[in-house]
Amino acid sequence: MVEPTARIRPVQTADERLVRFMVGKAEMEPIAIANRKLYTNPLVLALWVGLSCIFVQYMHWWPKPEEHGFMGYFSPIPAFGAFSFVFMFGIDWLNRWDFEERSAHVLRRPDLVDIPTYYSRSPSSGFWILEYDDRFIGMIALDASLDAEADNQVERGTIKKDRTGHVKMSKGTAKVATIRHFYVDEPYRPVGMQDDLLEHALKHAFSAEAKLEGVRAAESPLRNYVGDALRKYGFELEKKTERVGALRWQDSVRILHRTRWSRPMEKQ
Repeated sequence: MVEPTARIRPVQTADERLVRFMVGKAEMEPIAIANRKLYTNPLVLALWVGLSCIFVQYMHWWPKPEEHGFMGYFSPIPAFGAFSFVFMFGIDWLNRWDFEERSAHVLRRPDLVDIPTYYSRSPSSGFWILEYDDRFIGMIALDASLDAEADNQVERGTIKKDRTGHVKMSKGTAKVATIRHFYVDEPYRPVGMQDDLLEHALKHAFSAEAKLEGVRAAESPLRNYVGDALRKYGFELEKKTERVGALRWQDSVRILHRTRWSRPMEKQ
């Protein structure tokens, strides 16, 4: 029996639909994490219990085992259940707006219009897919083009293609690259598959073009596995950015300079 193997390969044109779906999934995943954090927030739990108890008192649903026997102990459950659904809906509604807006913005960026062409604009750029037993489990996209710092959306009617059907894009390498997409399926995070992806992308970027001075990446407290990988490979805090979600979690940007990357590589 052949053992399943993992491999990292460049993205292909046939992968574009899958990649766009996974990018959308990666951008929306923090909603579930943000919701879970609020579900277990002490203030939210106290408010849920308090309102449920008030409703039980109003409806006279406190347990009455002397009237209904053992089943009488279950009489308050409908109140707690009803308010749990109200709280779950409200929490999701409060968290959803920031992430849906960001997801829509990311999916309309130029790099997802023609993925192979966009990530071939610089020798240091690349979009790689991580597979295990020929099944998608992760991806990383490093943009070292001259548009590496751009975060604009593509406007309708502005896309120009050449005779081969590829989007026309300028070539060149920026001084600082950007990791635009970084995702690994949850079951594979504990074994550090994200570390392998990140190391592969960084080795390629710094070895392909001497002009490249650093790599920048976004960090979120709702994506701990990404932040842990960035810190492990020497990324330093560059700046804090927007706050997201109901509890206004602080996003930030980290950067890895070539000199900091070269030192640990020389020791290996």
